[in-house]
Amino acid sequence: MRKNSIKNTRINGEVQRELSRIISREIKDPRIAPMTSVVDAVVTSDLKQCKVYISVLGDQEAKDKTMEGLNSAVGYIRRELAHTVNLRNTPEITFILDDSIEYGVEMSKKIDELQK
Repeated sequence: MRKNSIKNTRINGEVQRELSRIISREIKDPRIAPMTSVVDAVVTSDLKQCKVYISVLGDQEAKDKTMEGLNSAVGYIRRELAHTVNLRNTPEITFILDDSIEYGVEMSKKIDELQK
């Protein structure tokens, strides 16, 4: 285990919380679905890159529009992150669509159906 892994875990958690807040409360883009959540944020140890895993509840069109809205607002989101999280560098943000929550819900429904 590297010595900065605890620090990196703390940074990832803080960035994830702030991005959730910014996306849900600050951005007024109608393309972004109301049921959009930040599943995870992974900041590289040099603080230059950040992969943000996004979950969107809805159909494929809602997911596409949400990703389009987030990508067009990435500059604003990055500036807001720079104001609230005190880091040496504000990382470049890359949004990645994460279907794991939706997949889990689907599997849970199938298990429930099998049990009946």
